[in-house]
Amino acid sequence: MRHSLPLAPQFYVTAPQSCPYLEGRMERKLFTSLQGDQAVKLNDSLSKQGFRRSQNVLYRPSCSDCAACLSARIDVSLFQPSKSQRRTINRNAHLARTATSPWATEDQYSLFRRYLDRRHADGGMADMDVFEFAAMIEETPIRSRVVEYADPKGELTAVCLTDVLDDGLSMVYSFYEPDLPKQSLGSWMILDHVEIAREAGLPYVYLGYWVPGSPKMGYKAGFSGLEVYRHGRWQAMRAPEEYEADTHPLSTDPIAEQVANISLPDTRG
Repeated sequence: MRHSLPLAPQFYVTAPQSCPYLEGRMERKLFTSLQGDQAVKLNDSLSKQGFRRSQNVLYRPSCSDCAACLSARIDVSLFQPSKSQRRTINRNAHLARTATSPWATEDQYSLFRRYLDRRHADGGMADMDVFEFAAMIEETPIRSRVVEYADPKGELTAVCLTDVLDDGLSMVYSFYEPDLPKQSLGSWMILDHVEIAREAGLPYVYLGYWVPGSPKMGYKAGFSGLEVYRHGRWQAMRAPEEYEADTHPLSTDPIAEQVANISLPDTRG
């Protein structure tokens, strides 16, 4: 007997685990699968509501006593590089950009391993093998690209897995040569994606989550035109200290209320 997938996506919650951003806190995620003919519409819709993609899953933080993680995006029309960001652009002007289909390569994995070993040796991805890496890159039901940057000798220097949404570019995951700290490659890839979005006429670049109080995420607040998704809407980024209340236990809505407030795409026709 043939069974069809339910018309409405089903939402689930992960078990609590240690938060990677704020010491002493626990994280929990609300997630749904991304599959079927409506995957693109669902990804576009939920990305606008603070969700992120990981392979064929869409997720959003849903911690029981904290709402610090805020989805962040750059409004391309409002972005103006700072003096230090212009210097970063100039320092990396020699790198050549290539956008390809989402296909994992040995060079990518070699760079990925150097990046993790030097920058995130104690992170959740530290033990990722080549097969898991290939799945991260290749298992995508939507329009994705691998944006590679190489030096004049052809050496792979930086990589970003990027989703193309109906209203922007979503930087799913990026990694780069860890032995070039003065080039600020992580920030530079964001700057280059702003340029790619501008060239393509797309209004936003989605950066993932900004977490007030987390040194790992502090750099995102340095981009002009930044917006964060908070209390069900996108709003212009204010001073970081104004978001400290989001770590209070009463800042989080119950799961049922969160799911009820999610807007799903019209899948008719």
